[in-house]
Amino acid sequence: MIKALIFDWAGTTVDHGSLAPVLTLERVFADSGIRVPHTVIRRDMGMAKRDHITRLLLEPEVVGAWSAAHREPPPADEVDRLYAAFLPLQMECLLRYSHVLAGVPEAIAVFRGMGMQIGSTTGYTRAMLDALVAAAEEEGYVPDAALTPEDSGAGRPSPAMCMAICRQFAIEPHECIKIGDTPSDIAEGRNAGMWTIGITRTGNMVGLSKADWDTTPADEQRALLEKAETELLGQGAHAVAESVAESLPQIEAIISRSTHDERP
Repeated sequence: MIKALIFDWAGTTVDHGSLAPVLTLERVFADSGIRVPHTVIRRDMGMAKRDHITRLLLEPEVVGAWSAAHREPPPADEVDRLYAAFLPLQMECLLRYSHVLAGVPEAIAVFRGMGMQIGSTTGYTRAMLDALVAAAEEEGYVPDAALTPEDSGAGRPSPAMCMAICRQFAIEPHECIKIGDTPSDIAEGRNAGMWTIGITRTGNMVGLSKADWDTTPADEQRALLEKAETELLGQGAHAVAESVAESLPQIEAIISRSTHDERP
């Protein structure tokens, strides 16, 4: 029996292509004279933002570029400086990109009609998520629970946020589906013992705005979707859907599996 759905935010329920965090991280590093390709930034998308910056400073491409620009590898305290620079920049651009995705409020209404509680987790800070929740409410999306790494003590791939929502909802992890657009979302759900659904078209793995997606040739769209599906399934997703608005068949399939006593 499935009793709850836990959604990610950027790339899943808001912000087509998960652009806000990518563009902010790109700018933070650019201000230090380092160009970090979007493909590198997107590798660990979904993590708590300080953890993401820490991981980026370990990427060979970033270490090489930093050493070339500054004649030394990134210093040990660089995480603190970059994270401090990241916070106001992310708040500045967050709501510019983070509109609720088409069909999300309607899909949530359907899921609630099926008796589901609606949770959400993120890699954003509490201040960022508070702003995001308020904006999303104006556009018709209001989850029953919205947690950050600060609330639970750990970010993805830790299951801490998901487990805290289970306690709040008084359900078991196997009674929940975690839905998100990054490998860290899938790892978060799997580590919690939950079913998982990966989101492709609107999310980080495709990484395009709605306008850019609409102008992409059909054969390129198919290739991007296939690549995203392969990567998310390879990370352990039980199913994939192009968007939350189109995820009902995958949710119903998992419900069917769970009613036959199958566990994730």
